[in-house]
Amino acid sequence: MQSKIRRKPVHVRPSRIRREPVKLISEAELKKLEARAREREIWSGAAGVVMFAAGIAALTVAVGVLTFFRYDPAAASKAARFEQCYAAEGGNCVADGDTIHVGGEKVEIAGMEAPLIQGAKCDAERTRGIDATTRLSDLLNSGNVTVSRAFRDPLSGRTVRKVLVNGTDVADTMTSDGAAREAGSSVPDWCAPADESSDADA
Repeated sequence: MQSKIRRKPVHVRPSRIRREPVKLISEAELKKLEARAREREIWSGAAGVVMFAAGIAALTVAVGVLTFFRYDPAAASKAARFEQCYAAEGGNCVADGDTIHVGGEKVEIAGMEAPLIQGAKCDAERTRGIDATTRLSDLLNSGNVTVSRAFRDPLSGRTVRKVLVNGTDVADTMTSDGAAREAGSSVPDWCAPADESSDADA
């Protein structure tokens, strides 16, 4: 028996999707595109390097600022001490028995004359100069140091300053200890034996 089901014919409609024709790129255009791509890569790499360098610079500055503003009491105390100038780390130091540096500035102490180290006339004077330098360093590190304004010594013609430790004149202490002599006194013979030198002062 034949089927009585009636089949309707199927009508296929044309597609509404617009198909653009495939554009073929010439070899010259392909080379231009590759060159542009390489240029973008180069500039991207350069920008990355610059940004990385800027970041490192900013980090370095930040570390420097933090280091600068970090207060170290031990370092500050050490920098304020009066060490021998040949080994000093700060701006304060003792050059010889009557010359110091305060904050990097040379100061000749008023009221006294100490034996020389550089330019000493004999070994005895050099030894006394070393002793005077050591005594002065100990004295300056024993308390609060104050320095007066500079003035010209009428006797020696030197530009000098009064130096005090806890309010006491350093020159008075040094001369009392025998490490130096009063400025303007008779020219001291530092090469003479200690007893002869004392008799000369008397």
